[in-house]
Amino acid sequence: MKKKIIVLALCVFMISGCGKKIPTLSNGDEAVVTLKDGSMISVNELYNQIKDDYALDSLINMIDKKILEDKYPDDLEDAKKSADTQMDELKNAYGDDLADAIKYYTGYSSPEAYKNSLYISYLQNLAILDYCKDQIDEKEVKKYYESDIYPDIKVSHILITAEVKDDMTDDEKAKKETEAKEKVETLISTLKKTKKEELASKFEELAKEQSMDESSKNQGGSLGFINKDTLSSSWKELVDAAYDLKDGEISTKVITTEIGYHVVMRNETKEKASIDDVRDSILETLAKEYLQKNSISTVKALQELRKKYDMEIVDSDLQSKYAALIQNQLDYYTKKDQETNNSNKQK
Repeated sequence: MKKKIIVLALCVFMISGCGKKIPTLSNGDEAVVTLKDGSMISVNELYNQIKDDYALDSLINMIDKKILEDKYPDDLEDAKKSADTQMDELKNAYGDDLADAIKYYTGYSSPEAYKNSLYISYLQNLAILDYCKDQIDEKEVKKYYESDIYPDIKVSHILITAEVKDDMTDDEKAKKETEAKEKVETLISTLKKTKKEELASKFEELAKEQSMDESSKNQGGSLGFINKDTLSSSWKELVDAAYDLKDGEISTKVITTEIGYHVVMRNETKEKASIDDVRDSILETLAKEYLQKNSISTVKALQELRKKYDMEIVDSDLQSKYAALIQNQLDYYTKKDQETNNSNKQK
């Protein structure tokens, strides 16, 4: 069913002026534009042209905005801040050319229109992630908890870095690397000869004397309590090695990281968090993993949410276009997911 757009009707009212009769075509449609030869462009003609060229994307954004603002009232401020931050970054990058850049790269007619799309995308992503969380069962949560959730551990280290300079030859640099590694091996040898009850104090003493990590040496090499993701990826080998130790043990092999060479000591282990305490973070992680393997969820999540809100597109043409769009998206992501899964199987 074809309908007049209220905004256009208001525009016609404003243009025509109060009390001024609005011209009509022979079929009774109100005119938006008149020309001197008597020809006119009607409200319905303009509506149909807009509907064919632009309306569906705008309509979907309008629908999702209404639904998502109702569903996520506590997240609206974060959504606005996220959009503002991204727009500020673009302003810094493009300056006075921002509007042209947005139109060229995104197709949006103005910075404000693009900012609105960023705001809606933030909320859409919340809905997509929630949908993915609903696909995770309790068995998966428990399995992840048992295999991938670790207790916090207190760790100390002694770091020795190779004193390499840019103007050294490759041989000179290699020699410095060897010297640094051998120094750690000597430290390990000394610690292995230390009595168990004196090991912690001896480690602290050596760290204060010889560690080249200025941020921890004065604390006896202590890095405090850490978990698998506490430190940056540069420390991964050290963290993994520490979790392989028991409380009161040191690494008997040199630990090599991007930073240098280490000897590591595991000092203390806290009780592992309960599954209820970490359930939300587990679901978040598993949902993101699910989305990577099932990108079709980006379509299904919003499609189902619109159905829950009893969305009905009254205009039959737009409804047909919407149904075709959804089907095209489902077909595209189905193929994409199949290719991704097949690729993963071959690895």
